[in-house]
Amino acid sequence: MKRVYISGPITGIDGYRDNFKNAASVIRSKGFAVINPAEICEVMPEDAKYEEYMSICVHGLLPLADYVVLLPGWEKSCGANREYGWAMAMDLIVIELDAFIKDEKEGVLSE
Repeated sequence: MKRVYISGPITGIDGYRDNFKNAASVIRSKGFAVINPAEICEVMPEDAKYEEYMSICVHGLLPLADYVVLLPGWEKSCGANREYGWAMAMDLIVIELDAFIKDEKEGVLSE
């Protein structure tokens, strides 16, 4: 099963967990495994720093992915831009959520 990493704005976004959860649901419904970085907030120490979160994301989670799906607003997020850069450097397929939904139907992201 192919794995999809979700990237999008978190810092300063009310309801970001719901945004990621909803995207994960759509992605799973299309037969992909999901890597949801918004879920790591629940297991990190309360005093964890931003850079510690980013390190886990780009060094620990992102390398597990086959694809990266970008949530709306990603381009205004420093963290999502960093993930985008790492994904491109790792030669992953990167696609926005709306395009993922449309293109997956056409077989662009076939398993």
